[in-house]
Amino acid sequence: MRNALQASPTSKMPVYLARASYRQRRLRDVMRVLPFVGFLAWIMPTMAGILPASSTVGLYIFAVWMILIASSALINRRLIRQADDSLVDTSSTA
Repeated sequence: MRNALQASPTSKMPVYLARASYRQRRLRDVMRVLPFVGFLAWIMPTMAGILPASSTVGLYIFAVWMILIASSALINRRLIRQADDSLVDTSSTA
């Protein structure tokens, strides 16, 4: 039985995905998981009682919120850049 990653005898190309599309998919996966990570980052310390003062909790929630915004903006910028690069690559080969 052949390995699933091996190419078929008729094709000379491997079955691996292109790097650009693989990275785009992983970045999209990160964007999908980011809200859940943020929710856990908000809930876990407050539920565990690690942050006792109300002003500290407010600052912590604001800091997590800002980190989520910044990280999603950076990931979104990278996805847009990769999508633009792939459009340029496909238009130059046509």
